[in-house]
Amino acid sequence: QRVAYRRKNTYNTKSNKFRFIKTPGGRLSTIHRAKIGSAPRAMLQTTQKLGGLKRVRPAVNKTSSRLSRRVSRAYGGALTATALKDRIMRAFIYNEVKVVKKVLSEEEAKA
Repeated sequence: QRVAYRRKNTYNTKSNKFRFIKTPGGRLSTIHRAKIGSAPRAMLQTTQKLGGLKRVRPAVNKTSSRLSRRVSRAYGGALTATALKDRIMRAFIYNEVKVVKKVLSEEEAKA
C-alpha cells in the first residue's frame, strides 16, 4: 500500500524518515521519526562514551532537565567513572609524596 509524505520534503534523506502505523480506520499512515543523537562523550577522552545518559539531539538536550543530562556523581556528565577514579588517585598520591618529602627533610635536619 502506498503512503504519501505528509511533510514538504519528499525525498528519502537521513532527516526525512518515517514509521508506518495503522489508523483506527484501517488506513496506513506515517509518523515522522526524529534523528537519534550521538552518544555523549567524556570531556577529556573524546573516544569514551558516557554511561547512563540518553542519546539525544543538542536542541532536545538543551531543553531537557538537568538531572537527565548528568549522573549523580562529581563530574557526572563530563567524566567517566574510571577517569574520575584516576584523578582522585593522582591527587591522593601527589599529596602523599609531599608528606613523605616533608618527613624526610625533617629527619635530615635532625641528623
